[in-house]
Amino acid sequence: MVVARVEGTDLKVMDRLREPVRLAAGLGGNKRLTPEAVERALACLERFGQRVRELPPGSVRAVGTNTLRKAKDRRGFLAAAGRALGHDVEVVSGYEEARLIYLGVAHSLADDEDRRLVMDIGGGSTELIIGERFAPRLMESLHMGCVSVTQDFFADGAITAKRMARAELAAQRELEPVAERFRELGWSRAVGASGTIRAIDRTLRENGWSDGAIGPAGLARLRKALIAAGHVDRLNLKGLGGERAQVIPGGFAVLSGAFRQLDLERLDAADGALREGLLYDLLGRIRHEDVRSASVVGLARRYHADAAQAARVETTAGYLLAQVADDWGLQGQARARLLAWAAQLHEVGLDISHSQYHKHGAYIVGWSDLAGFSRDEQQVLATLVRAHRRKFPLGQFRDLPGGWADTAMRLAVLLRLAVVLHRGRSPDPLPAVTLRARESELALAFPAGWLDRHPLAGADLEEEAAYLANAGFTLGLE
Repeated sequence: MVVARVEGTDLKVMDRLREPVRLAAGLGGNKRLTPEAVERALACLERFGQRVRELPPGSVRAVGTNTLRKAKDRRGFLAAAGRALGHDVEVVSGYEEARLIYLGVAHSLADDEDRRLVMDIGGGSTELIIGERFAPRLMESLHMGCVSVTQDFFADGAITAKRMARAELAAQRELEPVAERFRELGWSRAVGASGTIRAIDRTLRENGWSDGAIGPAGLARLRKALIAAGHVDRLNLKGLGGERAQVIPGGFAVLSGAFRQLDLERLDAADGALREGLLYDLLGRIRHEDVRSASVVGLARRYHADAAQAARVETTAGYLLAQVADDWGLQGQARARLLAWAAQLHEVGLDISHSQYHKHGAYIVGWSDLAGFSRDEQQVLATLVRAHRRKFPLGQFRDLPGGWADTAMRLAVLLRLAVVLHRGRSPDPLPAVTLRARESELALAFPAGWLDRHPLAGADLEEEAAYLANAGFTLGLE
């Protein structure tokens, strides 16, 4: 955990806390977390919670990565984790993890024009990113990490030349499908992040096997030393100890395989990584430089959504939200932003086909790589797009992560009403409509005589009232 304070345009780190939990080691073959791993993680979060529990929600971000992406029982764990920490815990995609890692590393380096390759070896995944300044250009998340490779090839702690060769070959094979794209784009400097790479860098330095960076010669000497020790419990190298030594064989194999597959000659260890990237991403949100907004705009353009119609729907949806936010418990910027983003994206499915376009749109939103979004946020956004017309997909709302079902249904109702009111796609402004809400009852009021003069709009709203009734809502027109 990293705690920082905003100073001017930058962040000043106030505190760093680190506890080895090794959650990846607790993921069984059935893709469920063991009770022991859950207990370790929750105990750690309880201790961290003592430091951040009283901070406002918008100033704390906590994320889970590869292990929680895989775990079938993550929903229950995330609920317990949120209670232990005092703040929600999100799960981010491998793509988003890579983006955040690059952001954290980029802020720890000189602000130059160099094209960088950034590598981060985690417990269950390894991220590779090429970028320039603060902008990533190519990102991959690979299914190998220091814990998972150690479990696969060094489970009993024994380290032999044969096992190491097999582990390095496995790492090279995992890298093989992406290596050519990275080599083709190229880089002028390679940088490593994460505890594994920093531990290897420190070990090479303290044993005199480094000229200031990680290189093939130093890795060859470390490989020889690991095999000579024969077992993780007998490792006695300066700079390497404690929990890190238990998973260093797997981490070394991944790094060694990357050096071979990517033709690396030198790798500098950096201070920043995922946690620092989260802080800078959070700082951007506070300053209204939210990368999620850019992701939404980019996706809408990619699928040729009608920007003028989306803007009309967004404005009206926000106007309706402002009227019922207090009665429906929809206060706060987080909900308003989700509704606005759903309005901007509600027609992206039309680029595929008009028939069932709301379903096409939900698929696009749900499965696209959207920088800045957690998996839960993206699932909610996709559900709103899916629910903006026709029958309410009640099952999808029930499947949303904890606490979102009722909120998302109410946001969907507002989006649906805005879509219906703009079905004619006219640029002319709507009349001053009034929306009242109490539990599942809604009343939509128009200026006197407006519905009589616009019978088509009235018919559309009556049809919408029937759809809402099937979802448990009552809509009255005045």
